[in-house]
Amino acid sequence: MSNHQKRLSVPNSWPVERKTETYTVKAGAGPHGEAGVPLLVLLRDVLGYVDSKKEARYALNQGSILVNGDAITDERRPIGMFDIIAFSERDEYYRVFPDEGGRLALTPIDGDSAGSRLGKIVNKTQVPGGNFQLTLHDGTNVRIEDGSEYATNDSLVVGNEDKEIVAHFVYEEGALVTAVDGQHAGKIGTVEEIQVTLGSGSNTVVVENDEGGFETVESYVVVIDENFTGDDDE
Repeated sequence: MSNHQKRLSVPNSWPVERKTETYTVKAGAGPHGEAGVPLLVLLRDVLGYVDSKKEARYALNQGSILVNGDAITDERRPIGMFDIIAFSERDEYYRVFPDEGGRLALTPIDGDSAGSRLGKIVNKTQVPGGNFQLTLHDGTNVRIEDGSEYATNDSLVVGNEDKEIVAHFVYEEGALVTAVDGQHAGKIGTVEEIQVTLGSGSNTVVVENDEGGFETVESYVVVIDENFTGDDDE
């Protein structure tokens, strides 16, 4: 199987120029599915810290580049929405956040903020023994004893080291959200109304903001708080 990906056919979320060259690196197996951006693309094309795959491999083998608290050695490791990238030797930290247009961008954050990451609950199940398992958008599973206060579409902040829940943001009218897909990707606002669609259709969300607001499908929004907009991280 080829390790190359045609630039013209990469997902819209990838921050790469499509017409400069024919190919780019292909994402390896891992979280975020097909939308995950290879770490090499961020190191080379976005940050400019390396010029080639060889340089990226050398840098990664030093063990000083962390993703969600773990040292990464595979330059093809998929990076996606709300991942935390830390460069320990540079004392630099970034959160992957959707930019307008849907492209993933790197938002600088401080070291304290880099200790945890945001995740949207996409599934909630009861497991043997009576506990509950919450599955987040990137495939992370969080076990809890009491699942009564958690629901799909809520968001959690989870510690990178201990995987403990640091904060819980409820998906409800009045919640601060960001759109992560669709024509309004990257926009932020407050949920004004959740419109429930009967049958198999998708629920829609009316979001208000200073630009007049927008309407999108429920699966395209993620609940955040002001600390995840990038405004207060400097």
